[in-house]
Amino acid sequence: MSFRSNMTVRRRQDSNGVAIDMTDRKRLLIETPPSECTTSNDANGEQNLRPDIRGDRGNIALLFFLYLMQGIPLGLIAAIPMLLQNRGASYKQQAEFSISMWPFSMKLLWAPIVDSIYVRRFGRRKSWLVPSQYLIGLFMLFLSWHVEQWLGGNGVEPNVPLLTTVFFVLNFLAATQDIAVDGWALTMLKRCNVAYASTCNSVGQTAGYCLGYVVFIALESSDFCNNYLRVEPLDQGLVTLPEFLWFWGVCFLLSTTLVAMLKKENDAPDAHTAARYTEEHELNLHESYKILFDMVRMRPVQILAAILLTVKVTFAAGDAVTSLKLIDAGVPKEKLALLVIPIIPLQLILPIIVSRYTHGPRPMDIYVKSIPYRIMFSSIGVIIVYFTPYMTTKDHVPIYYYVLLVVNYAFYQVFLYSMFVAVMAFFAKISDPAVGGTYMTFLNTLSNLGGNWPNTVVLWLVDVLTWKECVHSDTAMEVNNSCLTKDQTAQCEAAGGVCQIIFDGYYIESVLCAIYGIVWLLCVRRWINYLQSLPTRSWLVVKKRKTSGGSKKAR
Repeated sequence: MSFRSNMTVRRRQDSNGVAIDMTDRKRLLIETPPSECTTSNDANGEQNLRPDIRGDRGNIALLFFLYLMQGIPLGLIAAIPMLLQNRGASYKQQAEFSISMWPFSMKLLWAPIVDSIYVRRFGRRKSWLVPSQYLIGLFMLFLSWHVEQWLGGNGVEPNVPLLTTVFFVLNFLAATQDIAVDGWALTMLKRCNVAYASTCNSVGQTAGYCLGYVVFIALESSDFCNNYLRVEPLDQGLVTLPEFLWFWGVCFLLSTTLVAMLKKENDAPDAHTAARYTEEHELNLHESYKILFDMVRMRPVQILAAILLTVKVTFAAGDAVTSLKLIDAGVPKEKLALLVIPIIPLQLILPIIVSRYTHGPRPMDIYVKSIPYRIMFSSIGVIIVYFTPYMTTKDHVPIYYYVLLVVNYAFYQVFLYSMFVAVMAFFAKISDPAVGGTYMTFLNTLSNLGGNWPNTVVLWLVDVLTWKECVHSDTAMEVNNSCLTKDQTAQCEAAGGVCQIIFDGYYIESVLCAIYGIVWLLCVRRWINYLQSLPTRSWLVVKKRKTSGGSKKAR
């Protein structure tokens, strides 16, 4: 089983807003050793820089803070579907809103623009960071005035198209801020401390996500606040969504102003300038997009793209719908949000543990072996949803039920991260070192899109595949009203009837996704083995470009 979560582990990006290859970085560091940082030899005789945070404590704190702020709008966007579900939104509307989560999976499309166009006097990264964060703050203030009206409830239909548009733009701004911060981290820190950037990224963004999602959902819930934080019960939580948005909108505006005024980029020398990157290697706008086009034309990349864009259909029903169905079954949304907390340490540790088994020439073997187990625990999640009404009541959810959810979710995460680390190791193995960062991020984009589009489709199909009927004392009403539309539902309720689900489309989708996953694994396993057997030169995009250029000259 999987609760819908937008927390994703992403690799740091180079100056072009794309993931930097560790081999490239290590080579650059050794070729131009910093004067302050010392080196040591590893077991293979290679030189490695020793971290030295003197002079970088403030920079590390700033990076952590910037990533934390980035995670807050991501958490809020993840919380909106739960609020919509409690206010009667249909699954088609949930599918529509899920499009607002796409920008982080598409940022490669505009990352070269962020890297190439800037105001030199203001700073290469601040030229995009400061406007992005100001706009995030202004959007939050704007939302705080209108979001309650757009969310609907109490008989008012939610304005999902407008919510989707506004939160899509908010997510787009957060993704743009991420590109700028990832690039700035490489020059803000001393060369021997660049590895701390990924730690700031994962820890900071996770903390911000928890503030925007878990903390908000808990403080917004009257039940949670009355049970744990208040002496006298009230009808609402400690904060409302407009108040939460207003507070963080002001925080964004104030913090961005301080960063713009007080933090300088590396054009201002200090005592540690010699230990930092002072020049950034970059591709121009045309070169960046030309490399992407050349990669798309490569046959192995096309096969890998087909695999990445289709594999996550297997888990779409569990990933996108399960948590919403638990809310429909009566599980409080704040309790579901809080269940994420004990899993966070596991999410931080799992990549380190799994990486030990993905070294070597065939990292995708772990990927393939994890799929059946992930299908199994996703299916167990569906069974839990089915039996939830029999294990819980409207006013009480037993402790053993929460334990069951956490244990199943934890096992699901083990195999989810096994697949994630395995595919990341394969990406690192096949990426062309000459353009390692661009290559890695292109493959990551395909992988993320492969998760987004199935979730949107599966959410949209839940209502289409669900069978309902109007249960009423008048049998003619039951025959003529199948509750397919909101008008039919309103007619049924106005006549004193109740629309009951005869068969839930969620269960049809879950079965179809599991069958699809088994068939997919049987058919695609050989293609994965084929890709792993290809020599490294089959993946070289730069070599292919040179060869093409040579053939043209020969003509």
